[in-house]
Amino acid sequence: MTETVTNWAGNITYTAEALHRPHSLDALRALLADAPRVRVLGSGHSFNEIAEPGEDGVLLSLDALPGGVDVDTTARTVRVGGGVRYAELARRVHGYGLALPNMASLPHISVAGSVATGTHGSGVGNGPLASAVREVELVTADGSVVTIGRGDPRFGGAVTSLGALGVVTALTLDLEPAFEVEQHVFTELPLDGLDLATFDTVMSAAYSVSLFTDWDAPGFRQVWLKRRTDQPLPDFPWASPATEKVHPVPGMPAVNCTEQCGVPGPWHERLPHFRAEFTPSSGAELQSEYLLPRRYAVEALHAVDGIRRTVAPVLQTCEVRTVAADEQWLSPAHGRDSVALHFTWVEDTEAVLPVVRRLEEALDPFDARPHWGKVFSVPATVLHARYPRLKDFRALAHDLDPAGRFANAFVRGVLGT
Repeated sequence: MTETVTNWAGNITYTAEALHRPHSLDALRALLADAPRVRVLGSGHSFNEIAEPGEDGVLLSLDALPGGVDVDTTARTVRVGGGVRYAELARRVHGYGLALPNMASLPHISVAGSVATGTHGSGVGNGPLASAVREVELVTADGSVVTIGRGDPRFGGAVTSLGALGVVTALTLDLEPAFEVEQHVFTELPLDGLDLATFDTVMSAAYSVSLFTDWDAPGFRQVWLKRRTDQPLPDFPWASPATEKVHPVPGMPAVNCTEQCGVPGPWHERLPHFRAEFTPSSGAELQSEYLLPRRYAVEALHAVDGIRRTVAPVLQTCEVRTVAADEQWLSPAHGRDSVALHFTWVEDTEAVLPVVRRLEEALDPFDARPHWGKVFSVPATVLHARYPRLKDFRALAHDLDPAGRFANAFVRGVLGT
């Protein structure tokens, strides 16, 4: 019987006949043995065909595999199964008095899928979520279990891997002592007069900072500061404190958002924008995101402001964050401290795609790299020029998957094969 499987937003319907959920490593190996093409679907929070295996391929979920969350309090590490989501992981880790250094805006997404696509949180000193990974365990096409850790020359390609190396069955992540966070929201930060030095000061005002705008007018409607309570209280003279709780999307109720108004709480209940116990929205949206060198941040924002009358009609909200450089070969933040411009669009692919192309034209002078799990149209030839270690990743993929069984059309386009 054919099972209809879509991504979270519903804009992608996968052509595979069913979503397979192996309950053991042997069952996983049996599926790999017979499949000409294999892709793994995490939480389905990608907005393009990165997980599409093709009609003759196998689409996998790792939700049923054993080996969920195993915390080592002495080493301050946690081994996480390939199907685990951040909300589950965070609760378990916090129960041991430990913490992840950062989280994305959604705790609902899978750990393995997030790091594989270069997903990140925010903070001038915080790298992408992959920065916490110290070891990857994966099953390759021939059923072999391969472990790649820091110090292995292959490690730079093993974490943010687009699912092109094998099925990631577990990750080991670094932890730190648990901490508390306060979330302070400010309103109406002007774009005029925002030079690079001021931008850097604004984005350094707290452990994690997000700017939100609908681009109906220049500047930012909201500024979210997430302050660790063991760090100084921020001085923020550039905008006014919010007088009520807010949602990043104008007009949406704030009930689904994490606590604001400076109320302290555990790290995992403040670093995300949305509460784990609520679905953040109906999924009626598309998303795009671009990471570019932080030194171009203000120029890039003015470039977007220059086309805001094109952007605003199909935009729900735009979020601006900073991301520290990492060393993953395919990370959009590879080798450079970055600013991330995230766009949540209306659910109308036909209307959104021309705007995405116009936006990419505006950001092209700034060497922008798209988020691998979002909607983008940057040509493969341009992407190749923006990833200096792409050749090394291509060699690693060929070594671990010589027949290209984990390389769907999306991955082949990225790798140029």
